[in-house]
Amino acid sequence: MSVDHYENFPVASVLCPPAIRPAVVAIYHFARVADDLADEGAALPAERRAALAAYRADLDAIFAGQAPSPRWAAVFERLDRARRSHALPVQPLRDLLDAFTQDTGNPVYADREQLLDYCRRSANPVGRLLLHLYGIGDAVSLTQSDDICTALQLINFWQDCSVDHPRGRVYLPQADARRHGVDPVDPAGLRDSPGSRALVAELCDWARGLMLRGAPLALRVPGRAGWELRLVVQGGLRILDKIARLQHATFARRPTVGAADLPVLLWRAVTMRNPAARPVTP
Repeated sequence: MSVDHYENFPVASVLCPPAIRPAVVAIYHFARVADDLADEGAALPAERRAALAAYRADLDAIFAGQAPSPRWAAVFERLDRARRSHALPVQPLRDLLDAFTQDTGNPVYADREQLLDYCRRSANPVGRLLLHLYGIGDAVSLTQSDDICTALQLINFWQDCSVDHPRGRVYLPQADARRHGVDPVDPAGLRDSPGSRALVAELCDWARGLMLRGAPLALRVPGRAGWELRLVVQGGLRILDKIARLQHATFARRPTVGAADLPVLLWRAVTMRNPAARPVTP
């Protein structure tokens, strides 16, 4: 359903309204290149941060009406057209760069509050930018968008334990992990075990609660955008279902959603009703 693999970008499918599709793709490519600067290749952390600082300077340049550097000209020329056509706000784009810069240090998250602060900058800006393109800006919709985007980010974390942990990326809140006998700073402790499965189960419940709390937004957004958002919500919930079928053993295996899941997602999107959200802990 997405333009490519950038994990925090939930849309840009054929359901995306044609009038905003160029802007959606421009924002996607801006985020994708920044994500690669933070995460791909063999550069040292200091080199990654320097590249992201230069990238931020180009962002600030186009919002000041100046030309970007030649280094990422194609990215920023496209983004500048979207900025001018849709009056894009700059702060969500800066927030994304803050999160990518934070990623270069592979930080440890002490508790859920710290992780939520990261999601506020790494995931929520995408939803807020899309709502801006849809012309939606009321407080309730923004809050529900944040819930959906944060849930998607958390679901991706719990889905990717077997992939992220060998690379030194650990998003498990230390307080939750240690309560289940998992040491998130000890690579030997990041393995499949009864404790890790109980931890993932609890964290998945947290993510599901957030997703259900934000899901009513998908029923209020009109037209194609609303249908796309329904599929985004149902895709996240489908991954949680698959994690549960693995008995939450994502320290050992990574569940995926593919083409075979599309009929289920379509049916759930069509029959979607306003869910009763489970309690969500801070």
